[in-house]
Amino acid sequence: MTKRDFVRVTTCAAIFGLVGGATFEGTNYLFNKGIAVESSQKEDKAAAKTAVVASTATGSGDTAGSVSEVAENVLPSIVAIDVTVTKTQNDMFGRTYSQDSQGSGSGIIVAQDEDNLYIATNNHVVADATKVSVKFNDDSVCEAEVKGTDSDADLAVVSIPVKNVSDDTLGKIKVATLGDSDEVKVGDRAIAIGNALGYGTSVTVGYISAKDRTVSGEDVTMKLIQTDAAINPGNSGGALVDATGVVIGINSAKYADEAVEGMGFAIPVSTAVPLINDIIQSENISEEERGYLGIRGTDVEAEYVKYYNMPEGAFVSEVSEGSPAEKAGMLKGDIITKLNGREVSSVTGLYEKLSKLKSGTKIKVVVKRSDNGEYKEKTLTVTLGDRPADSQEKTSEEQQSQNSNPFEQFRK
Repeated sequence: MTKRDFVRVTTCAAIFGLVGGATFEGTNYLFNKGIAVESSQKEDKAAAKTAVVASTATGSGDTAGSVSEVAENVLPSIVAIDVTVTKTQNDMFGRTYSQDSQGSGSGIIVAQDEDNLYIATNNHVVADATKVSVKFNDDSVCEAEVKGTDSDADLAVVSIPVKNVSDDTLGKIKVATLGDSDEVKVGDRAIAIGNALGYGTSVTVGYISAKDRTVSGEDVTMKLIQTDAAINPGNSGGALVDATGVVIGINSAKYADEAVEGMGFAIPVSTAVPLINDIIQSENISEEERGYLGIRGTDVEAEYVKYYNMPEGAFVSEVSEGSPAEKAGMLKGDIITKLNGREVSSVTGLYEKLSKLKSGTKIKVVVKRSDNGEYKEKTLTVTLGDRPADSQEKTSEEQQSQNSNPFEQFRK
């Protein structure tokens, strides 16, 4: 099989194994599962409790400056993110050992309150990180922690206590101006700014090639902005800005193939803002306080989405007897697609959202249920319960190992 047989969408994300400043290897994230155009839907902006992330500018209608002027204005809002990931492996003799690897990506300063700076990035930049550090535009470095993630949207927020940032640095950085990506037009100027290749901040220029591209990846499907501005490994989590310097997207991936050039993708900022606010405003809830739904589930495999027209989401493989899910009418075989209005495309994403909710919280869960081969949408109202001592709600990986193929019925 030749290279031409492979078409992939790769991350411009965590670069692992930088050697001598010359060699890098990017991490594959989005693969070629199909690209299609779908209509976009606007989401309401989340009400703020502490720091507020909001779209404050329309962008393309304002007066444009030169690229150098835009870069000078935006760079104080862009950071480089370095992460350490500890990987556990087994050798040929069955011995287990751990090895640290380094990665890098980009981030955007999106909010600041009395206590913290908040930096938006991609989930895949900080996923599984045991250590996170941020380098500001003045080259100062601070340790950071992951405030929260939304793997379904490939978004994450890292926070830094303001007290840990020097007054000199605080005077040089600033919160980014976020625009309204719904107002962006095909053909508008686009400027990508980020930590390309892990070497430091860089600027590339192009145009908006398309809007609302539905890009399906290994674990998630997202509606993205397509641009021909070069988005390289390490750019993930950086800013895609318009000709006025207003952020219109969060750089996420590039499309790589011998026959294709100039296809990069960014998460629309209007989609990202309410999700980032959800993360910033979420409480730290202890394991004992977390609400209990009472299901076992797994991801809907891509082949079933493609060949059996199943919706993406969290497939319910079991509903516990007497659980809040059962009381609300949830059935085995339902596919959870939304929780409290937020998209769910994986079991991991479902549990991330549930982990931020306390017992007793009333939630709206949208499921799609098969009815003679046709999936019909149904909204259930669930009051989360107390987690029983023998709770069997597990991660997607644990459940995959327990239930090797919950979709075998669809093959028959």
